Amino acid sequence: MRTVETSDGERYLLLAESDGTARLRDPATGEERTVDADAVEPIAEEALAIAAAGVPESVRRTVTAVHDERALGVLVTLVDNGPTAVVDLLSASGLCESDFNGLFAELRAAGLVAECRVAGERGYEATETAEEAVALLRND
Repeated sequence: MRTVETSDGERYLLLAESDGTARLRDPATGEERTVDADAVEPIAEEALAIAAAGVPESVRRTVTAVHDERALGVLVTLVDNGPTAVVDLLSASGLCESDFNGLFAELRAAGLVAECRVAGERGYEATETAEEAVALLRND
């Protein structure tokens, strides 16, 4: 699979070429179409990066930062319940403190959670990116 670009700057995955035509897949929709081979130019961008670009950025960020169901559950809980104190999150997650800190460091680095204060205590809240991703994953 190679990547190509049309004259209007749109990027596609080149699936096949034959008899002067090119079969393309739109990474955003998965739809395939056939165009004149002269209507596309090869580009250097990696095909898998173009394929991934068809998934909303918030979802890409979430699936690369969340490594298991427990981590996803923590994120969904923050989206559903709003800002939550660290002590409550630690208790609900069942994680040891070291694993908890590692998980939240990854979620913060991905821009999915932010530190906040909850009733005077340190806590975390979901960012707009996390809220959008969870809504898309739920197909809301």
